[in-house]
Amino acid sequence: MIKAVIFDWAGTLVDYGCMAPTIVFVEIFKGKGIDLSVQEARGPMGMAKKDHVRKLIGIDRIREQWKSLYSKYPDENDVNDLYALLEPELGKIVGEYSNIIPGVREVIHELREMGILIGSTTGYTESMMESVIPKALEQGFTPDCIVSSSEVPQGRPAPWGCFLNAQRMYVWPMSEMVKIGDTVADMKEGINAGMWTIGCTLSGNEVGLSESEVEKLDPKVRTQMVKAAEDILLKAGAHYVIDGVWQCLPVLEKISLRIANGERP
Repeated sequence: MIKAVIFDWAGTLVDYGCMAPTIVFVEIFKGKGIDLSVQEARGPMGMAKKDHVRKLIGIDRIREQWKSLYSKYPDENDVNDLYALLEPELGKIVGEYSNIIPGVREVIHELREMGILIGSTTGYTESMMESVIPKALEQGFTPDCIVSSSEVPQGRPAPWGCFLNAQRMYVWPMSEMVKIGDTVADMKEGINAGMWTIGCTLSGNEVGLSESEVEKLDPKVRTQMVKAAEDILLKAGAHYVIDGVWQCLPVLEKISLRIANGERP
């Protein structure tokens, strides 16, 4: 009964832990003399990157640092300046962090077998995706549609990326489609588009660790971190939460049954 699944990219399909954008945001702000924590950098993750910058300079602690250094609070000109530094730097490294997350190939194969279309949205711009897409294709992720943040009038949590996927893939209604992502912005994007939503915890931004770091975690700590991530994503509107895409197929079956029974998200 599900007609299409729309995936996020970093933290969901590639870049386990959503590491690339976090690293670049911290470094760009550091270059301006601003101490941005990793946790702060991850807060707006999933949004279009310019909107992400706006959110960060709106943090009171960051604003006060900025005023102390530059004798004024940051404004839209500063957003533009920071973004002008961010886009090329992020474009340089995203390809290096584009290894697909375990289970992606298998999930894509099963969805193809079931006749389910495969779309995707991302907070990255088209230029940033130029180094990501070829590497993902080489590794077996072959979507029917890719929509970047620069192709829509407003990024997440607005629903336009999901709507553009639906339009390009000639699929509807939205209530028979599923959004899978790892950020609050992903969940809100799916909900605002009238879709079912599945949140990824362990592979994503909310846990925020690489695959090798996750493997080294004490089991108790890992459970606590996953639970905290689940709470965040459920509060944002996720209908279901999973560790990563490798667990999505049984959940998609549950959603199909709910659709068959007349339920809507």
